[in-house]
Amino acid sequence: MRTDELIDTDTPTVTVPAAQDISRAPLGPDSASWRHGNDWRALLGARSTIWLEVAHPVVGAGAGQHSRFDTDRWGTLTRRFQTMFAIYGGHCDAGAHAAAEHLRAVHSNVKGVDVHGRSYHALNADAYLWVAATGYSTQADIRRVFDGEVDVELEDALYDDWKRTARALGVPERVIPKTREDFWEYYWHVVDDVLERNLSTGRVLDVDSRPLPRHPSFRGPTFIWNLGARPFQRLIVLSGAGLLPPQTRELLGIEWNSRRQKRFDALVHTVRVIDRFLPDSARYPFRRITPNPKLPDFFITRQEGRS
Repeated sequence: MRTDELIDTDTPTVTVPAAQDISRAPLGPDSASWRHGNDWRALLGARSTIWLEVAHPVVGAGAGQHSRFDTDRWGTLTRRFQTMFAIYGGHCDAGAHAAAEHLRAVHSNVKGVDVHGRSYHALNADAYLWVAATGYSTQADIRRVFDGEVDVELEDALYDDWKRTARALGVPERVIPKTREDFWEYYWHVVDDVLERNLSTGRVLDVDSRPLPRHPSFRGPTFIWNLGARPFQRLIVLSGAGLLPPQTRELLGIEWNSRRQKRFDALVHTVRVIDRFLPDSARYPFRRITPNPKLPDFFITRQEGRS
């Protein structure tokens, strides 16, 4: 599939399923995703997920022209986490439906023409699928790299959960890969033939060269905040770059050499040692969470049409 075939459309193709469809999704405390798919290492893949997302032509164009991710970093992170937590069942079935509606409403007007003259719409099914796919691919890579082996039965269960999540988000069935093998064929096609270096990838990499600004709840001086924020940022960037496909690192201009590879290998070893001694309650933080039917305020205000 050519790049222009993916993005030359103004027609939104993502629709939100009825609430009763989402309620059958196997997400929540009893699902494989809740119990095994989201462990303490998930944050290590945060940057690779974002880099892969915005390298897609549609996502990059939409983010570049409509997003404030580089000027509202904490707001963007908070909304992203709250939305995906709801999709995973953190606010029960009604919350998953509200989150899907919220996402569709937010992206319904994200459209335009990119710098190459290609029209795009954020609700294009292929682009919406890719955003969902990067979440699964990165977490699968974390399990593969940091575990050192693949539990086939668990991966099959987690992939079934991911397909239900994609449907809950409104991704059409016709574009969802049926099997894990189909998924990875699709994934490598996009990585090899579709992704591009664009203005949004440059903006994200520029953001990643700076530590997170002080969280609003932090009352201390900036230099104290940066004592932790700077090394944390370097760690997240290193782990994200190490998890990226080599051709994507090269495409985006992310420096990688033997020294950085050794640092990444040391990180992998350290994480494996820590993980070996963690109790399950610490390894899988979602297990300690009880779904809360109360929705985040920004879902409610969006539904009421006030923002």
